[in-house]
Amino acid sequence: MSLFRRRPGSPDDPQAAPAPPGSGAPVPHAHDARVVVYSRAGCHLCETAEAVVERVCAEQGSDWARVDVDTDPELVRLFHAMVPVVFVDGRQHDFFRVTPARLVGALERPAP
Repeated sequence: MSLFRRRPGSPDDPQAAPAPPGSGAPVPHAHDARVVVYSRAGCHLCETAEAVVERVCAEQGSDWARVDVDTDPELVRLFHAMVPVVFVDGRQHDFFRVTPARLVGALERPAP
């Protein structure tokens, strides 16, 4: 039991928080392309991840999209400082760093 009480509806209220990625709750834009990179401007990890995704998707003939999390309050709540986050076929694949071989493996599986 916590010694601290949370105000209902406050950002730290677990009942007010959105479902985390992978929980089955829909994530905005997750189906905009086969691969979706959630990132933000000025993030060096995001730039690196986007370069890897762009190269691998070009090699594999897959489409990809970039979504700036700072344009949507729901995405800010979902991903906060966990960017970049990569989704493949609507499901979370990686975050922070993208491993090219792992992404190739995911793209070689048929899309659902």
